Amino acid sequence: MMGHPRRRRLTAATGLLAFLLVSACGKETLPQNTLDPQGPEARRLDDLIDPVFLVAGVVFVLVQGLVLYVAFRYRRRSEDEAPKQVHGNVKAEIGWTIAPAVILLVIGVFTVFTLFDISETPAGPGVVKVKVTGHQWWWEYEYPDLDVVTANELHIPTGQKIDVTLLSDDVIHSFWPPKLAGKVDVVPNRVNKMVIEADKPGVYHGQCAEFCGISHSRMRLQVIAHTPADFERWVASNTASAIVPDPEEDEEAAAGAAAFRAKGCASCHTVKGFAAGEVGPDLTHFAQRDTFAGAMFKNDERHLRAWLRDPPAEKPGSIMPDLDLTEEEIDDLIAYLDTLK
Repeated sequence: MMGHPRRRRLTAATGLLAFLLVSACGKETLPQNTLDPQGPEARRLDDLIDPVFLVAGVVFVLVQGLVLYVAFRYRRRSEDEAPKQVHGNVKAEIGWTIAPAVILLVIGVFTVFTLFDISETPAGPGVVKVKVTGHQWWWEYEYPDLDVVTANELHIPTGQKIDVTLLSDDVIHSFWPPKLAGKVDVVPNRVNKMVIEADKPGVYHGQCAEFCGISHSRMRLQVIAHTPADFERWVASNTASAIVPDPEEDEEAAAGAAAFRAKGCASCHTVKGFAAGEVGPDLTHFAQRDTFAGAMFKNDERHLRAWLRDPPAEKPGSIMPDLDLTEEEIDDLIAYLDTLK
């Protein structure tokens, strides 16, 4: 009878271990997976992680195996048995002191070389420069050589190195697109650098990886990689000023433009050729974006309507206040935002 509880515990432990092993073998579905590199910078990190993980796994199995062997081999077999007195083994003690030191030294050398490699500032005609500024809780992207400013969605060409300068407008953030690069802190009054590059077109998800306030988990980002030709077209479409709606052609959008100014949106947001706010994201080509509000919400009517009704309710801590808009004003503003292409 005494063996039944022990067998049940062993069965439960075996079942749990089997579940963990099976769940770890599932199909790749994670949009943010640092072990699935999609660019040369991320691959350099993966090339470092893989052998280090292998060494750590071997050490873990060796140490745990020795612990289990000693625990079972030298366990007390009766109440009267006393443990044997051991005075140490000098050769063994020197060995297990030197071996970990050598392992850590080798890992440290490769780590330092990798860090220097991925931190090298790229140069050449194909390099795209981007200034990334972290705000609570969204990302601002400025392309100083291309006269483009956008938010939350970083557009890049494939096969070209992106020289990223990281700045913070308020608190410490951390810029992390895991499939393209490692994470780098974004610190007030300090300039940090990173390099990213994508192998092929696609959308690569990321987020702020440093706790930065109440909506830290809602500070996401997207890196959208285009072919070089598509990237040139994106740049061309994002350098033009916005077109102010004509009341005779689109009465609802024109009313939305008027509400944009009357309700104070223009004091916070820039719309090139129409408004020059400097607090919130640049909205000049807002209708081109797939997401908004820190890449949290899909840029469609349903999410825009909920956001305009009460921004802090959708994203706690949002600097954008509840403007107490009527449903008609919301309709007009959405119609105006749809013209910002």
